[in-house]
Amino acid sequence: MLSLDGRCLETAWWGPGPETAPTLVLLHEGLGSVALWRDVPAALAAATGCGVFAYSRFGYGQSDPAPLPRPMTYMQDEARDVLPRVMDAAGIRQAILVGHSDGGSIAAAYAGTVADPRLVGVVMIAAHFFVEELSIASIAAIRQTFEHGDLRPRLVRYHRAVDVAFYGWNDAWLDARFRDFDLRPLLPGITVPMLALQGSDDPYGTDAQLRVLERLARAPLETRMIPGARHSPHLEAKTETLAAIGGFVGTLLTGHNAQQDIMA
Repeated sequence: MLSLDGRCLETAWWGPGPETAPTLVLLHEGLGSVALWRDVPAALAAATGCGVFAYSRFGYGQSDPAPLPRPMTYMQDEARDVLPRVMDAAGIRQAILVGHSDGGSIAAAYAGTVADPRLVGVVMIAAHFFVEELSIASIAAIRQTFEHGDLRPRLVRYHRAVDVAFYGWNDAWLDARFRDFDLRPLLPGITVPMLALQGSDDPYGTDAQLRVLERLARAPLETRMIPGARHSPHLEAKTETLAAIGGFVGTLLTGHNAQQDIMA
C-alpha cells in the first residue's frame, strides 16, 4: 500500500526498481484494478527490461474508496492532481505511461497538461478522447449486466468496494453532462512519442478515436488497429499487443538515451 493524503492506494511492482531502469506506469480501465492486469505486467517487464508499476485508483481494487458521485472531470482530475503525486511517492525517475480505456485517457490528459521531465512516452490502449454514441450504448448495457447478470459477483473478487467502483464510473459516463468530455484540445500539447492501440471489434469506441489523434498529434505517433480484439487487446490479442508495446518502448528508450548522450 502507498499512503496519499492519509488514504491508502493498492500498488504493485514487477521487474527492476526505478533506481536501475525506466518504469512503465500502468493506468487501468474504468472497472480495472492492479489484479485485473492479470499477467500483463510481468510479461511487459520481461519483454522490455523495464520496471512495471501499477496502482488501483481510489475506489478500485483494494484501495480506499472514493466519494461519489464522481465529477465529470474525474479523468482530468486524476491526471492533474493524483498521478503526479503517486509517481513522486513511488520514487519513479523515468516514466512511460501505459493506459487502458479510462487509463489511456488519463495518460493523454497527463501528457497534454503536466510538464513532467520524467515522462518519455505514452501508450494508450482503447483510449477515449471524446464521447461516441457507441460508448454510451455499451456502458448503458453493461449496467444491466451488473444489476441483473453475473458481472457484480465477478467484480466483487477484485474490488473491496464494488459498488463504488462500478457506479462511480458508470454513473459519470451516463450523466448527460458527460457528453462534454473532450480531450481533443489537449492532444496537440503532448510532446513525447505516443503509441495508440485499439481492437478492431471494440464495443466501446470506433477508429474515430485513432483518427482524431492522428489529425491533432504533433509529437511522433504510431497507431495500430489490433484485428479481432475487442476492448482489451492486451488480453484478447496478447502476443500482438505486447509485441507492439515492446517494440515501441525499445525504440523509444534507444532514441531517448541517444539524445541524452548528445545533450551531455
